Amino acid sequence: MSAINSPSIPLMTYRFYFETHQPVRLPDYPGSAWRGAFGHALKKTVCVIRNTPCHQCLLKHACAYSYIFETPPPSNTEKMRKYNSTPHPFVFRFAEKPTTEEYSLDMNLFGHGQRFFPYIIHAMHMAGQDGIGGNRQPFRLNRIDAIDFQGQPITVYQEAELRNQSPLQSPSPPQMPEKINITFHSPVRIKQDNKNLGDNHFNFGALFGSLLRRISMICYFHTDTPLETDFAGLAAAARNIQFSTQNLHWYDWTRYSSRQQTEMQMGGVLGSVSLDMQGLGDFWPYLWLGQWTHVGKGTSMGMGAYTIDFTSLLDT
Repeated sequence: MSAINSPSIPLMTYRFYFETHQPVRLPDYPGSAWRGAFGHALKKTVCVIRNTPCHQCLLKHACAYSYIFETPPPSNTEKMRKYNSTPHPFVFRFAEKPTTEEYSLDMNLFGHGQRFFPYIIHAMHMAGQDGIGGNRQPFRLNRIDAIDFQGQPITVYQEAELRNQSPLQSPSPPQMPEKINITFHSPVRIKQDNKNLGDNHFNFGALFGSLLRRISMICYFHTDTPLETDFAGLAAAARNIQFSTQNLHWYDWTRYSSRQQTEMQMGGVLGSVSLDMQGLGDFWPYLWLGQWTHVGKGTSMGMGAYTIDFTSLLDT
């Protein structure tokens, strides 16, 4: 089995820097609060047909809010025809220990989502100004940096001015290592046989299957290059692979959905797993790219974030 082509998603990581004059009073995983405030501000900014559900709106395929936050499948789509929405073109990512002096958060923006970046800036500014979380804590947007794949920042927005930007690029995986350690920084929520996978049943087949579907959908709906690969072969092979070590635990997390006006259970696994990479070259590009796409449910609000660490490389 060999992949037809490696996955490629042009993207950019933007780091939003906010000022707040009080200690940060947000949940450990504040993605739900930020996502809700961002969506509300974005809709208030761009919606011209009020009191009409997005799926009934004539402008749903031309609207910044609809594309970014509702993300309906195009009328001519060959995938996800029965779904009301597709993967969003962004994910939030949060520092594990925010500072009081300068609060920052990251947004990974995929493919065609880049054309709406000015709308995103304005919506994030308004979201912070209106206040985040149950306490409506205000945050003032100071600047935005574009972060390259080596972690180097370039300021692209400051003092209400949007500066020249670099073109989007897809992360290129380094030489495949002998062994990797995957650390999950926010809850990973994956279902198998209609059940959420806990720490005792978490497995590579389910993890990779979820990641493969997500990368494929992002490529299809948000880039000009749909993924062409041996989906069935990769998924079948992944089910035969086991982690070399697992150090996971279940994290219960409850969030309030203003849309459904109810509390929702969004728990998932946290911790780390190790994987011996000998003979797993077909999986390596997907695992590497997944650090930017996240994996599982709730990715747009920051869930399913992970990083890969390694020290030794396989001989070429």
